Amino acid sequence: MKLLRIVDPFTLTLVITVLLATFLPARGDWVGFFDGLTTAAIALLFFMHGAKLSREAIVAGSRHWRLHLWVMCSTFILFPVLGVLFVRWAPVDVSPDIYTGFLYLCILPATVQSAIAFTSLAGGNVAAAVCSASASSLLGVFLSPLLVGLLMHVQGASGNLQQVGNIMLQLLVPFVVGHLSRPLIGNWVARHKKWISKTDQTSILLVVYTAFSEAVTHGIWHKVGLGTLLFIVVVSLVLLAIVIVVNIVVARRCGFSKADEITIVFCGSKKSLANGVPMANILFPAATVGIMVLPLMIFHQIQLMVCAVLARRYKAQAEKAAASSPTAPLPASKG
Repeated sequence: MKLLRIVDPFTLTLVITVLLATFLPARGDWVGFFDGLTTAAIALLFFMHGAKLSREAIVAGSRHWRLHLWVMCSTFILFPVLGVLFVRWAPVDVSPDIYTGFLYLCILPATVQSAIAFTSLAGGNVAAAVCSASASSLLGVFLSPLLVGLLMHVQGASGNLQQVGNIMLQLLVPFVVGHLSRPLIGNWVARHKKWISKTDQTSILLVVYTAFSEAVTHGIWHKVGLGTLLFIVVVSLVLLAIVIVVNIVVARRCGFSKADEITIVFCGSKKSLANGVPMANILFPAATVGIMVLPLMIFHQIQLMVCAVLARRYKAQAEKAAASSPTAPLPASKG
């Protein structure tokens, strides 16, 4: 029962999807069908993201520029630097695609939903989290493919410009259209948050199934054994621990409040599966996408589990501090 509370249903569904792609991969005409369905699902996903994001939330959180600046530095500077150092070190003899996958993971933007959810649970600055996580997701559409070109040298500079255009067309354009449609559908989206969440998850599952189907037909499980999977888990834990510790130290040294520290920790340590898998589908050859996103998929689940524990700890600390603080007034003397 404790294991089921730690591993959320979506994680289990993701594992089942990988198993399904392993034993029943899409072949023949089904490849084109799932490719088209995946593209449509991704467009719908980012359309809904745009419709959910209110301008009021952006304005409310945009004033914390020091907080946002560090979150962007953590996401697009600290993570990539750690990724480059790790790839150059290459301590274990595994497939080069695994190291490339870790570098790609480090280049990606932060999550939106989970960063905000954990910030809220832990008692952090939710308005700033909404603004910071959303800005990271939007900037990632531009910065991540540029960093891929700079650090990973994928298909040369001209190819990367074309890939940026493809990403903007598939991800940014639906997002902008969704946001412009917010006056018309904003209330409907607010009333159907659970349905929207299912759309998010379905889109990711479709992309994972399509990517792993392609990878399975090219022999991914001959390249990735149990030892490699264990290596990915250990590296993900170490990478996440380093980033969280650095974020906490920076937040405290720079004099941020506890609420802002919580926001920095949860927005500056996340990597987006929702952005990363579709982007990999555009940036990399189809045969390598499955193994490339494997570190991202494992890191994503680990970050959810670790941050869930961390959020509960922050909440417990806040409740303990509130209980020990003499907030209730003493009864008045009758004498």
